[in-house]
Amino acid sequence: MMERELSDEEEDRENLISQNARPNHAVKSPDQSNHRSAFRIDGELRSRVSGAARRFNKRYILAISLPVVILTVFLTTDLKNVFRMRVPSIRGIGGNGLLADRMRESELRALYLLKQQEIELVKMWNYTTLIGGSNFSLVNNSNSVNLNSGNDIGALEDLKSRVFGQISLNRQIQGTLLSAHEGEGSVDLSANYTGSGLSDWARCKKVDQRLGDKKTIEWNPKSNKYLFAICVSGQMSNHLICLEKHMFFAALLNRILVIPSSKVDYEFHRVLDIDHINKCLGRKVVVTFEEFAESKKNHLHIDKFMCYFSLPQPCFMDDERVKKLRGSGVSLSKVEAVWKEDVKNPKQRTVQDVLAKFSSDSDVIAIGDVFFADVEREWVMQPGGLIAHKCKTLIEPSRLILLTAQRFIQTFLGKNFVALHFRRHGFLTFCNAKQPSCFYPVPQAAECINRVVERASTPVIYLSTDAAESETGLLQSLVALSGKTVPLVQRPARNSAEKWDALLYRHGLQGDSQVEAMLDKTICALSSVFIGSSGSTFTDDILRLRKDWGSASQCDEYLCQGELPNFISEDE
Repeated sequence: MMERELSDEEEDRENLISQNARPNHAVKSPDQSNHRSAFRIDGELRSRVSGAARRFNKRYILAISLPVVILTVFLTTDLKNVFRMRVPSIRGIGGNGLLADRMRESELRALYLLKQQEIELVKMWNYTTLIGGSNFSLVNNSNSVNLNSGNDIGALEDLKSRVFGQISLNRQIQGTLLSAHEGEGSVDLSANYTGSGLSDWARCKKVDQRLGDKKTIEWNPKSNKYLFAICVSGQMSNHLICLEKHMFFAALLNRILVIPSSKVDYEFHRVLDIDHINKCLGRKVVVTFEEFAESKKNHLHIDKFMCYFSLPQPCFMDDERVKKLRGSGVSLSKVEAVWKEDVKNPKQRTVQDVLAKFSSDSDVIAIGDVFFADVEREWVMQPGGLIAHKCKTLIEPSRLILLTAQRFIQTFLGKNFVALHFRRHGFLTFCNAKQPSCFYPVPQAAECINRVVERASTPVIYLSTDAAESETGLLQSLVALSGKTVPLVQRPARNSAEKWDALLYRHGLQGDSQVEAMLDKTICALSSVFIGSSGSTFTDDILRLRKDWGSASQCDEYLCQGELPNFISEDE
């Protein structure tokens, strides 16, 4: 605007000068009318130019000085105090701070009531502890409940968990109220009514195995006496349990156990540490089939075939198994049963029964499949088994599988995780044939899992399953803790960028279904808490490892333990 105004004035001036231009002498002419006209024009011009200059200087000075003033105000003024909302003090309202006094009195009253609640909660806590260490029974609706049973121990731990949670919440509320009274002498901030046992309590403690009360037998085999292991029923987990029972029989009969050939049975050397068994005993108690064949100069013959089970067929062996044994170069003596024993209804047997029926002077004997054998159950179920040795357990995963499991846990899970064996394939028909059924709808299973996760307070679940993606996807959408989804982690497909499974690939064990199954077992056995599938020997073998390794938790349980499926389909 200033430039436009100045330009207009200059143009006017140029026009005036050009129109009124005169020779020099004409300025001095006596013609006064012409003199006055020139004077008037010149004066008007000077007046207009000086006015424009003054307006220009004022605007220029204002444009320069305004930012300086704003900057000075910004640097010298506390804007927070200028715009801060002034809230009148509570103590100044109502005269003599009556409102503040009433609020303080209410807070102290709330603190007193919370202290009384904490005292009562701790009394409840101490009562649950008393019941947990006694043989008391509770009576509810005229039904006596023995608290020493597995279900009731779990219910007791759940009650203790809830009481513990209420005590923790109580303390949080107290802390919030006390924070407004810090420094006041009338409030005792150090008051504590809880016992020392409460601070040491863990919701899912490890099970006390009471190893001091363990009964054991020595395994001192004669160098030329062998027990040829034969396992027929079921899959790998059944065969591992069968091998464990064969070791018990071999120890009783003072014989070396022969591991079956891979031509007849599984490749046990890929999943088990055979040398580990001998190291734990400090002597040669187990040999591979190849070692046995070498010691016998390939003259492989079972001198006496005494069957533990007679029904449904002697030694629980069919013609196919006999053909496989003979195909591996083993010749058989006559197969005969020493007593009447049915795999569907096995009798409880003692050590004396076994010694009386299976003792023999023959160099090589066999007793057939003993998976269903029920001999000295309480002894055999002890942590680490019945045989005296210096390790935690005799039958355990190979060192390569154990290290791979540890690396997987370090990569994906961390120390605190729940492991879930969710058996589904073929389990619907299997479970519905049992009374009661053990096959649960996915939503019901999710509710049961959520309860365990809440009790264990774990951030992640390792999922070992043969279920279809449709089932695992639904299960994942329903498993949550405090409104937050708990991830279900499964072993991912092979990725060269990940190194947790490098040991298996380096030793040529990749892609072996039995190796992967044992890896799953090992990860589950190392978990903080384990949820298994009732009726599954895969789960049973995990529970054995957890018991032997000392990782078993008081929160371990079968899926929906103590519950019936909320819907069961009809039979065919």
